[in-house]
Amino acid sequence: MVNLTERAISKVQEILSSQEPAPAGLRLSVVGGGCSGFSYSMAFENTPNMLDKTYDYSGLKVFVDQASLLYLDGAEVDYVESMEGSGFKFNNPNVKSTCGCGSSFNA
Repeated sequence: MVNLTERAISKVQEILSSQEPAPAGLRLSVVGGGCSGFSYSMAFENTPNMLDKTYDYSGLKVFVDQASLLYLDGAEVDYVESMEGSGFKFNNPNVKSTCGCGSSFNA
C-alpha cells in the first residue's frame, strides 16, 4: 500500500481544484531513468487504467500501476516546506541507494 500524509493530500487537492477540467485523480509511478536507475513520477490522470490499484484518501483518488506498486509498496508521500524549498517527498523503505542529487533511486 502507498500512503499519503495529510499535508500531501491537502496540497494535491489544492492543486487539483485549480485544474480545468478537473482530473479524475493523481497517478504515482516509478519510471526508469536518473543516475541511480529509477525516479518517481506524479501526474494528474483523467482516466485510470484497468489494472491500476486505486486508493482513496479523503476523496482524492490515487492511481498506481502494477509495476510501480512493486517499488512503491509501503512508501509514504509527504509534502514538505523548508528554507531550501517545498515539494513532495517520497519515504520509501524499498530504496537501497539514492544518487547525490536525491532525485533518483535504486531498489
